[in-house]
Amino acid sequence: MIHKIDSDTFICHTITHSFAMGSISPRDFIDIVYLKCFEGNVFVISSKSVEFPGYPPSSDYIRGYNHACGFVCSPLQDNPAHSKLVMFVQTEMRGKLSPSIIEATMPSNLINLILNAKTGIKTHRAPPGRGCRRPYQPSLKKK
Repeated sequence: MIHKIDSDTFICHTITHSFAMGSISPRDFIDIVYLKCFEGNVFVISSKSVEFPGYPPSSDYIRGYNHACGFVCSPLQDNPAHSKLVMFVQTEMRGKLSPSIIEATMPSNLINLILNAKTGIKTHRAPPGRGCRRPYQPSLKKK
């Protein structure tokens, strides 16, 4: 997180490593992120790339762009101990990449994103019975 706007909204600088055996160079993204918790422990995360002073594109990374993206995480009605995650991602990798490389590598990167999110959720899980706090307070630290 590079800038907190309010308790639910912040600007985030994300850096990805190169992948596909170096075929895809590292990228960075500057996104505005909004977190919202609804009744029933339904979490919504929405984001979109923005320009932010102090974080211009760098020669170390290719600046990617996220069009409106979102995640909805909700407990399963049949088993509230498990969740359903719905993702809507519209990323422009930018740079000189063939569509076939992107199509071949994107699924595994999205799976890694989900696995990393799962690990993060387990690490920062609210104590049993606590659920969603109103207003939602993200536990993000500045670098």
